[in-house]
Amino acid sequence: MPLALWRFLRVYRKRPGTIDPYQSTVRQACYAMLCLHQPIWETEMVSRRTLIMSGLSVAALGTAGYGLWPRLGAYTDQAMRQRQLLSADPGMMDVVRLATLAANGHNTQPWRFGVDGETLRIFPDMSRRTAVVDPDDHHLYVSLGCAAENAVLSAAAQGRGADLTIQSGPETSVTIGLRPGPERASTLYRAIPQRQSTRSIYDAEPISAQDMALLTAAAREEGVAVLFFTEPADCEAILDLVIAGNSAQMDDPAFVEELRAWIRFSPDQALATRDGLFSACSGNPVMPGWIGDLVFGAVFRKDSENDKYRDQIRSSAGIAVFVGDKADPEHWIKVGRSFQRFALQATAMGIRNAHINQPIEVPTLRPQFAQWLGMPDARPDLIVRFGRAPALPMSLRRPVADVVM
Repeated sequence: MPLALWRFLRVYRKRPGTIDPYQSTVRQACYAMLCLHQPIWETEMVSRRTLIMSGLSVAALGTAGYGLWPRLGAYTDQAMRQRQLLSADPGMMDVVRLATLAANGHNTQPWRFGVDGETLRIFPDMSRRTAVVDPDDHHLYVSLGCAAENAVLSAAAQGRGADLTIQSGPETSVTIGLRPGPERASTLYRAIPQRQSTRSIYDAEPISAQDMALLTAAAREEGVAVLFFTEPADCEAILDLVIAGNSAQMDDPAFVEELRAWIRFSPDQALATRDGLFSACSGNPVMPGWIGDLVFGAVFRKDSENDKYRDQIRSSAGIAVFVGDKADPEHWIKVGRSFQRFALQATAMGIRNAHINQPIEVPTLRPQFAQWLGMPDARPDLIVRFGRAPALPMSLRRPVADVVM
């Protein structure tokens, strides 16, 4: 085995001008196995999470050969095709396409679109709800608000005004009536293709007061309060609640299985479904799906996940908390619009963000978090860390034809 691994290392070295975010992880695992001559999970050269995943990946490579390992070429090409601004002669389907690039939980894309002339309607797709982590469909309706905001910004770039109304009912929906208006290709509109949830370590540098003012202004929405926390003591207090929430979720087999169902380990899996959480988009190694299914239980552990959140939150510039005036679908949609503008403004300034929603997803922790916020009667809606970091690979979206009714 050591000789085979050494040969693999010589072949799998970084070539000038190439980019492979997974290469160094695999090489470190190889060196650990070569130099230490001990089980890969016992070495401290890299994290246990990385070693287990990449070590098993190397074993598979030794059998199958590097040529069979997943490549990102076709995946990247598809992501680039989807993430374009409006075409030269845009229509309503272009608006829908850009709406689908909005933030949404687990990348489930829980929406359906109805197009009737100059009217666009956005409905919840209950077949894509995540019943364990989101039993009241809170995240689902926030996702609809994010999509609605993208649609309004895209319509403005076409020279169309937008009148948005929220229809309450058993399945609350959004109606956007378009009309002639001034053409406004805003900074937020131009950021739509680049926005992502960046689940990585940030640079820990503070955000300037001027940039914080821009983020605050972008997030302003009637019926929504946004609180910013940048002091280390406040972020540590939130971190404690995140760890408590993550631990509770990791101890819940139903939560783990629901999450697992939405993970895509290989580019082929991601391309086949064009939804879910592709490993590369979270900075994790890519591997054939059958290997991912085998190692998931060994990799996805409470202690390693908690360590990851500690590193991520402590490297962030701050944390934003979004709170709707009421706990109902109408205000969750408003929270989604507020957050989407925040995320787009951040993207335009090179500021990344990612959700750390555990304290509001675990019902027993939510009142405690609200109390800490000084809003004991509120239901906090989103918790988002932010800071600067390189982008990760972009997630995919389903074809427009699959989401239009």
